[in-house]
Amino acid sequence: MGNGHQPMVALPDHTQDNENAPLNRMTRYVRVRRVVGERFIEFDFAIGDPCLYVELVLPREAFERFCRDNRVHVMSADEGRAVDADMEKWRYGDSRTGNPSSTDDQREQQ
Repeated sequence: MGNGHQPMVALPDHTQDNENAPLNRMTRYVRVRRVVGERFIEFDFAIGDPCLYVELVLPREAFERFCRDNRVHVMSADEGRAVDADMEKWRYGDSRTGNPSSTDDQREQQ
């Protein structure tokens, strides 16, 4: 490693930019949550599924570079609401039945 320390476990080198790797072909999503004093951007970052994300904060310049380097899809407000609605459904169940384990198939059989 560049700092003179050797890793405790030998790991394969994944530092090469490989555009054909499955992870690199997945859509990357950014959802801006808040701009703090025009200096910092609080946002969600997801790869592949916008419902599975990490929350990040970066200075504006770093955020813009991050988005450019990751070729992100910046989610619209409507897309954000759709993700929220889907997450609510999984968290609290289907609001039409009040049953967290209900599915469309179960409703059709009734």
